[in-house]
Amino acid sequence: MTSDKPLVSIITVVYNGFATLEQTIKSVIDQSYSNIEYIIIDGGSTDGSIEIIKKYEDKLAIYISEPDKGLYDAMNKGIAHAKGLLIGLINSDDWYEQNAVALVVESYNNNLVKKIFYGDKKCILSNNESFIRKANNNDFLIRYHGMILNHPTMFIHNEVYKKYKYNTSLSSLSDYQLVLSAYLEDKTCFQYIPALITNYRIGGISAKLSLFKSIKENYSARRNAGMTIYQCFLE
Repeated sequence: MTSDKPLVSIITVVYNGFATLEQTIKSVIDQSYSNIEYIIIDGGSTDGSIEIIKKYEDKLAIYISEPDKGLYDAMNKGIAHAKGLLIGLINSDDWYEQNAVALVVESYNNNLVKKIFYGDKKCILSNNESFIRKANNNDFLIRYHGMILNHPTMFIHNEVYKKYKYNTSLSSLSDYQLVLSAYLEDKTCFQYIPALITNYRIGGISAKLSLFKSIKENYSARRNAGMTIYQCFLE
């Protein structure tokens, strides 16, 4: 029998995130949903982030601090340790709404055949202005535009992560590759939650990519997800 309060794993990846990490941690430990396993993967921070993590160590299931091969390597490491039925990734620049996990679990309980849950995010600019970015599930845009399903809001069933891993050879669009791979296999496994899930600070790795590298990684993500050259450009 499936529990109506499944264990949810949340993973925070951080490297020198002192300025914003505590807000991220508090947003997880203050969730209205209680059955949460919290994992922090630190890349060997030297800016005081480790001291913040240790401050909340009694709230963590796992805390690892060691050099890694980048963001997606750290994500894969955290997922390998996760025991939850659903797994969420919240980076150290971002934070959840207080009822985010409760909304995801409610949606899961009402849609047990679904595997990937996602919602809306608030984008925070450097001047603290913000806007809501609603997830867009347009089939054409998912295939050809990029990550429009708001990856920072996603909670993904552990069965998906048993099949797919984040590609560490991509610097910023491995999330797109993983989500596109799952979408191309079975787009009916996705479930949209019409609510604000995550607050997202703009200015991460993807925002720093050159136009050429962004185009190149978009193409690589599509090819790695199983699209043919013809599909990438002509379908």
